Amino acid sequence: MTDEIETYLSISPNKFEIYLFDKKNLVNLYKEQVEINSNKVEIDINLLKLFLEENIFKIEKLIGKFIKNIFLILNDSKVLNLHLGIKKKNYNKVVNKKYLENILIEAKDLFKETYQENQIMHMVVNKYIINGNYYSKLDEESVSDFLCIELQFISVPNNLASDISRVLEKYQIKVVKYFDYSYIKNFFFEKDIELSHMVFKIKNGFNENEVVLVPKNYKKFGFFEKFFQLFS
Repeated sequence: MTDEIETYLSISPNKFEIYLFDKKNLVNLYKEQVEINSNKVEIDINLLKLFLEENIFKIEKLIGKFIKNIFLILNDSKVLNLHLGIKKKNYNKVVNKKYLENILIEAKDLFKETYQENQIMHMVVNKYIINGNYYSKLDEESVSDFLCIELQFISVPNNLASDISRVLEKYQIKVVKYFDYSYIKNFFFEKDIELSHMVFKIKNGFNENEVVLVPKNYKKFGFFEKFFQLFS
C-alpha cells in the first residue's frame, strides 16, 4: 500500500497544505490545511514547524510507516521565473533527438552557471521557431539551417530550499522534488480538481513540453530520456 501513496506539502506565506495521495485511485487519504492571517510576504518557518508537528505523525500513524520522501509545492515571491531564447546553427540540416538533447543540455548548464544560487524546479520548452514558423511541438523530420527555442526556467533559491529542508530533517524526511504552485495551477481550469491531483499529473508528464531532468548517475534511464516526448 505504501508504494501506492505519496505525500505532498504545499507552503506559502498565507497557507499550508498537506496531502497523502493514493496514486492508484487518485484520491486523498489525508488532507489538512491552515490559513495564515498575516501580512507577511515570507514563509513563517516557525508556523511551518507547528503545522508539520500536528500532521506528520498523524499521517505516519495512518500508513503505519515513517514518511521518507515528500513532494513540495512552493508559492513564494522568491521563486525565479525566467524565459530564455536560444538560436543554434544546425549543420546537419535535419532536426533529430541528439541535436535537441545537446541544445537542452547546453541551456541547462548555462542557467546553472549563471544562477548558481538557485535550483531548477521546472524546465519547459514553450515554443520552437523553424524557418520563421512557430511550433508547440517539434517534428523530428524538420529541416532547417537554424533552430530557435524559447525555454522557461522556474527555480527556487538554495537558501529557501535549505530552510525548508532543515525543518523536515527533524522528521528524517527528504524533499525529492520542488514544484512551483503558479506553474501547476496555470495548467488546470477545472475547479473541482484537488491540488494533489494536479501535482500528480504534472509529475507524471501532463505537460509534454516539460523537460524531466534525471541525475547523471541514474542507472535505469538515460540522462535526458524524457526529452524524446518533445517530438510530435
